[in-house]
Amino acid sequence: MSTTRTRLSPTVAIVGGGPAGLRTARELARAVPGRTLVLEREQEAGGVPRHCGHTGFGVRDLHRVLTGPVYARRMVRAAERAGAEIRTGAMVTGWSPDGGLEVTAPDGLFEVRADAVVLATGARERPRTARLIPGDRPDGVFTTGHLQNLVHLHHRRPGRRAVIVGSELVSWSAVLTLREAGCRTVLMTTERPRGEAYAMLPLAGRAGLRVPLRTRTRVTRIIGKGRVEAVQIEDVGSGRRWNVPCDTVVFTGDWIPDNELARSAGLALSPGTLGPAVDGALRTSRPGVFAAGNLLHPVDTADIAALDGAHVARTVLDHLAGRTRPGDGVPIVADAPLRWLSPATYRPGERGPARGRLLAWTDEYVPFPRVRVVQNGRTVAERRLPWPAAPGRVFRIPSGLLDAVRPGDGDVHVSLHC
Repeated sequence: MSTTRTRLSPTVAIVGGGPAGLRTARELARAVPGRTLVLEREQEAGGVPRHCGHTGFGVRDLHRVLTGPVYARRMVRAAERAGAEIRTGAMVTGWSPDGGLEVTAPDGLFEVRADAVVLATGARERPRTARLIPGDRPDGVFTTGHLQNLVHLHHRRPGRRAVIVGSELVSWSAVLTLREAGCRTVLMTTERPRGEAYAMLPLAGRAGLRVPLRTRTRVTRIIGKGRVEAVQIEDVGSGRRWNVPCDTVVFTGDWIPDNELARSAGLALSPGTLGPAVDGALRTSRPGVFAAGNLLHPVDTADIAALDGAHVARTVLDHLAGRTRPGDGVPIVADAPLRWLSPATYRPGERGPARGRLLAWTDEYVPFPRVRVVQNGRTVAERRLPWPAAPGRVFRIPSGLLDAVRPGDGDVHVSLHC
């Protein structure tokens, strides 16, 4: 039995009301005829910054230093003032047979048929279940997003003593959230040989926040019946184990894209990120469908995601004007220790990636990396960069290193060397 859906026909439909989606909407709403529609599944638009009470948002895109909630509100207001329509509580559940978006919203069921669709669904942290941590199943186990939602939106206290799993930038965001809620971080643990965030954060954490960081360690068991009572920690080198008393555990980082909609559309996925495979202009493998933000590079800062939105908006405008004639793309392959590169396709002679940067993720720390680009056994470019490649944060590579790539000459391999 088929379900009747009301047809909506905006010029552009944007799935996701976080920084990438809102900036895309802001740029397009004032430039295209017809409606620019944002579909946001939460009850309020703004994305992750909405419940990040600390400062540090808006530096690259707004040239301001704002708290997360202030940044989120500004992004929403800017999109609405430009003329975008934002529907909250609107869950995109799939695609209709003829390519429309199937939407379930508080005011009914809809099929959205747009001339262009932008996917900006973001990324999420892997929870405990996905990390296969054994032990009891008590209350008091969170991801950073769950924790921030609890503290900043619902004004509840998570506990008194917390262990944080991971040492990425978002891990220190969790520390600040816990501190605001009156919960002390008694341990931050990572399997890496060094902390994954910028060096100043662990130093500040030890000195000001009194957060002990233990590297080369991992959580091997959670202990507690009704509530977390302790976690079992293992030294990955010696195998020695010990228990750390706590009532809260926060799993941070280890990001995966919210790619369900991309997969159900049959879009080609990047094997490294598991998000949609895109070229520098942020086109996916399906004409008229584009992607932006942390769906493509899980995970970068909110302002970088927003600048992705500005970048993809130009591509959408070209598409709507009939100016899109993409040539053959050259696959970009990340060689170890790189885990992934975004974008994963280079089109010689066409628009490159946002801010002229390839975004990459590395599994090894290289303080002053030499980037080598090779095609068909030929070294296309090689350059030493003055910034480190470090696990747990995005590494930026000037896209100009691809300028000498030849179409039809095979895959391009990008690697790091000391």
